[in-house]
Amino acid sequence: MASAKSSRSRASVPSGLAPPPGAHQVNGGSGAQEAGVQLADKLKIFKNNNFDSDAYVQSKCQTMNEKEIRHLCSYLQDLKKASAEEMRKSVYANYAAFIRTSKEISDLEGELLSIKNLLGAQTGLIRGLAEGVNIDSLSAGSEGRTENSVADLDDREPSDLEKWAEEFPDMLEVLLAERRVDEALDALDEAERLVAEAKQKQTLGNAVLSSLRSAITQQRQKLADQLAEAACQSSTRGFELRAAAAALKRLGDGPRAHTLLLSAHDQRLQYNMQVIHPTNTSYGGAYTAALSQQVFSAVAQALNDSQAVFGDEYASELVIWSTKQAEAFAYLVKRHALASSAAAGGLRAAVECVQIAIGHCSLLEARWRLSLSAVLLKLFRPSVEQALDANLKRIEESTAALAAADDWVLTYPPTGARASNRSSTTILGIQPKLSSSAHRFYSMVQDFFEDVGPLLSMQLGGSTMDGLLKVFNSYISLLINALPGSIEDETYFDGPVNKLVRIAESETQQLALLANASLLAEDLLPRAALKLSPMYQAGGMDDPRRRGIDKNNRMPEQREWKRKLQRTVDRLRDSFCRQHALDLIFTEDGDTHLSAEMYISKDSNPEEPDWAPSPIFQELYEKLNRMASIASDIFVGRERFATLLMMRLTETVILWLSEDQSFWEDIEDGQRPLGPLGLQQFYLDMQFVILFGQGRFLSRHVHQVIIDIIERAMAAFSATGMNPDSTLPSDDWFFDVAQETISRISGKARYGNGERELNSPTASISAQSISSIKSHGSS
Repeated sequence: MASAKSSRSRASVPSGLAPPPGAHQVNGGSGAQEAGVQLADKLKIFKNNNFDSDAYVQSKCQTMNEKEIRHLCSYLQDLKKASAEEMRKSVYANYAAFIRTSKEISDLEGELLSIKNLLGAQTGLIRGLAEGVNIDSLSAGSEGRTENSVADLDDREPSDLEKWAEEFPDMLEVLLAERRVDEALDALDEAERLVAEAKQKQTLGNAVLSSLRSAITQQRQKLADQLAEAACQSSTRGFELRAAAAALKRLGDGPRAHTLLLSAHDQRLQYNMQVIHPTNTSYGGAYTAALSQQVFSAVAQALNDSQAVFGDEYASELVIWSTKQAEAFAYLVKRHALASSAAAGGLRAAVECVQIAIGHCSLLEARWRLSLSAVLLKLFRPSVEQALDANLKRIEESTAALAAADDWVLTYPPTGARASNRSSTTILGIQPKLSSSAHRFYSMVQDFFEDVGPLLSMQLGGSTMDGLLKVFNSYISLLINALPGSIEDETYFDGPVNKLVRIAESETQQLALLANASLLAEDLLPRAALKLSPMYQAGGMDDPRRRGIDKNNRMPEQREWKRKLQRTVDRLRDSFCRQHALDLIFTEDGDTHLSAEMYISKDSNPEEPDWAPSPIFQELYEKLNRMASIASDIFVGRERFATLLMMRLTETVILWLSEDQSFWEDIEDGQRPLGPLGLQQFYLDMQFVILFGQGRFLSRHVHQVIIDIIERAMAAFSATGMNPDSTLPSDDWFFDVAQETISRISGKARYGNGERELNSPTASISAQSISSIKSHGSS
């Protein structure tokens, strides 16, 4: 629609006012040449110096109706808006060139003024010489002049003005020689006034006026050179420099005066910086402090002098000069202080150097409203990021080395830990336990956050937390490799990090791996990250009453970061559950403990089966019961994580059964159908899982999956022509058999049919709900 509209608009514009016909076409062949000739012919009328735009428009509009005129006005308005937008973009894109051109124009104006003065002096001299020659010729050729008139001219006394004009050059020479600048300027101004008055009243001859103008111009130039030479001297004090600049401005050479003022401050700065020598033994912070003191003091003094003499007349030149000084300062700091710190991973030293520089710069900004912090931060940012990366790499390598020797035994923090560590790692009044590598990892992370806290002004908080997330991800990969038989994907590692870790052989050690990861991700690392919050930087988190509500103090970025940490822990949890599920399902030889054959073969055995849940499900409950007992001691105060872990393990086994295509192909389409005894065993196994899983090991999602599995098995049984409801015993029978097995494995007494754990996520789900499945399957 937009293209059609623009086409109609162009079609409505008269050919004489429309854009060139070839503006949006590809030139080619004779057609393009003819179009170019026609365009050149149409443009000839605009090249005429006598071109009348009003007459041209009236001649074109006489044959246009109202609609075409409206389209023409709309087209011209669009051209005007496009031109204004293009001008705005051009100004923004070439702002630096615009400032530089303005400065050059100012310098050029000063030079033109000097040339004008010289030309004026030369013109006056030439006129004076010409008039003098005419007077001499007229005197020689005049016949009416008598010898008495000549004698009268010779005897006439010169006037006071003529005497002053004759003495003025010598007087000005004396003033300049004695460096009496103010008096010389007053004398020059007075001479200019008298010359203008004498020219108007014709009280001086042209030759005298020309000579006087020449003397004034020469003395002005001589005074300007003298002032410029004085301004360039390193011994010139601040007051003398300002006086020289003010005098040059009074002489009409303001651009040169301001340039000399900035040049003098630059020379003085370079001289003062010669005494600051960085050495291998010098401290980077001390060098940065000394250098920034000199640089920003010089910038402040230059701003003060420029403001005192010129006001805001040369603000753009001041900004450019100050920016160059800041860039030169940043280059020196990066070369002599930041480079070595960043390469060695000395984050604290690098941060201190940046803080010192930004601190001096902030004092300058507060007084003069000249923002140079952005310039410094832009130049310092690569070095700080290099130091951040090196520091994070050191944490990653140190943690990997410690993980190789970690025995995965949970202990309290070392007795030599800092008081801040002890206070920050107390959760709900309980001091958590970690393994040795996790303790060291958290200690290094705390030091890291304390170092990078002052860098919030550099907007490095996001990249810092992303980098730490990457390091934590690497640590999780090490924990995954510590699981027996687990090999983590190398894509989670970056660089030659040691991936050899001690294997966690026992279930207690394996649960310790999860305790490390969950505690770090859910509590310790997010608490440490609060040091990057503005409230902590402002000192608001020092109040013990504020620490208890740290969840409300977290910024959205930190909350999202915590969710990413927890998703990383999910990799370890899934690997843990997958390994234990595979140990349950498969044998060491690769055979499976969970196949369709174990149910189909039930009806082939002539003997009466000994009814009990299948061994794999008994072993699953035994493993869950045993791990839950261990987890109750490990996950103190975080029982929900332990419960979710057990649920996830149960879910892994059940989902594998639900998604095993070969299992269901044998059940549904196999040569031997599922018989009554096989269905009864399958139903008993699922009833057993539901019963032991309620309140501890079974989620609502897995409960629904089990119901779907049972429906699928009953549907396969119904396909043989038999009624599952008439084949299966009552629900009480299944409940009694399952409960007897649970009591035997757990060593606990049986509980009634209606008893459930009230705190269970699935407390509202009753095992007896399966009776509805039987009736549904029979129908």
